[in-house]
Amino acid sequence: MLRWRISHRALSVSGMRAISQRAPSNIDSLIRVDHAGEFGADRIYAGQLAVLGKTAVGPVIKEMWEQEKVHLELFEKLSREHRVRPTALMPLWNVAGFALGAGTALLGSEAAMACTVAVEEVIGDHYNKQLRHLMENNPEEYQELKEIIKRCRDDELHHLETGLEHDAEKAPAYESLTQAIKVGCRAAIWVSERV
Repeated sequence: MLRWRISHRALSVSGMRAISQRAPSNIDSLIRVDHAGEFGADRIYAGQLAVLGKTAVGPVIKEMWEQEKVHLELFEKLSREHRVRPTALMPLWNVAGFALGAGTALLGSEAAMACTVAVEEVIGDHYNKQLRHLMENNPEEYQELKEIIKRCRDDELHHLETGLEHDAEKAPAYESLTQAIKVGCRAAIWVSERV
């Protein structure tokens, strides 16, 4: 079974108060895109579970989905605290995320896991870039935000490993499938930062 890595207790609301002032626009963009990404991940796992929930891989998907729900809740709190509006594309990410999850799951559990690998690789890289940016530009600021990003990143990379452990690379047309998903994820990140 997967290890539970992040909890509400680990990231206390009182600790978040240190970053509760109105954030500058680059932090607005950072929170907006991370909120959108965690929302999209929530919808992907919901789609996968709708198709594969009663299969052997169902409990694995459910556990990863539960972690994504915690991530989403954290970024919803940060959005409220910083008064960051969500991306205008949330309705699109709702449909697209569910469709991606369900669509890959319909191809089989290996394709669903290939989707997980592709998405989580892009998200892990994205979180690492954000951490580098924060360290280069605001090394003493936003400590709690950096901690949240680190913990979410670690969970996402664990999901990537889980996907590989559950035969992602055996998916039909694995390379083509994962490359297409990665391109889509990068485009979604770019748009969500701006819209």
